[in-house]
Amino acid sequence: MRRLIRSALFVPASKPRAIEKAAHVGADLLILDLEDAVGPDEKPAARDSVDEALLAWQSSGAIRAVRINALDTEWGAADIRAAARADAIILPKVEQVGDLHAARSALSSHGSSIPIWAMIETPLALMALNAISGAVGTGLAGLIAGTNDLCKALRCSSEQGRIALVPHLVHLVCAARARGLYVLDGVYNQFRDPKGFRAEAEQGRALGFDGKTLIHPGQVDLAHLYFGPTSSELETAARIVAAFADPENAGKGVISLDGNMVERLHLDAARALLSTASGNDS
Repeated sequence: MRRLIRSALFVPASKPRAIEKAAHVGADLLILDLEDAVGPDEKPAARDSVDEALLAWQSSGAIRAVRINALDTEWGAADIRAAARADAIILPKVEQVGDLHAARSALSSHGSSIPIWAMIETPLALMALNAISGAVGTGLAGLIAGTNDLCKALRCSSEQGRIALVPHLVHLVCAARARGLYVLDGVYNQFRDPKGFRAEAEQGRALGFDGKTLIHPGQVDLAHLYFGPTSSELETAARIVAAFADPENAGKGVISLDGNMVERLHLDAARALLSTASGNDS
């Protein structure tokens, strides 16, 4: 069953209180961050917190992931060894298929078959999205938009409704959908601005993202509100399923429901929505 991943909270591995608090915020995906949120001098000590964090999050109901430093850095090899015991790893700055194969090989050497999520953060990654998303044998589960780094590398602005980023975000969603992968929108940096978060989250959902990466626990409930199915959507899905189950509609490819023409592709979507919503409630 495909579960909903509406919220993915980055948690600095160097902050024990943040790790403890994250266990109780209800995020769908918790990401222990060994990379951007941790300074160079703090990285060895932060890595030592991996086992403790994974244990603290064991009963949270969340997917427990670790964002490692890139494998070509001085910390990458030790990071991936520590992260091998997580539910997933987040691989930063993926630019080519070889980055995924290198991570898969390293994980396998530590006896781990956990999935990999690739962060798309550079122009080279955007140019190689088709190959990256279709990489066979890597255990790739999802793509994450690294919007801060993308803006920096593209020398564009995240202002004005992210107009400069939208074409690239659409490309990212298209690549994920073509390969059956999860795809998460980038972070919203102004964590005390719920109005701005709402605008960006609603845009992300309209573009097709499954959910959003977050930098603050206070954004979790908002992500669930804007990315989770609404009661109206669930009601409509249930009505579609019930309508096709009516003996009068047996074998029909298209039916009329509430003044709309509904096809079996809508039935498939309705069943999938109800199934994922049920999976997250259980």
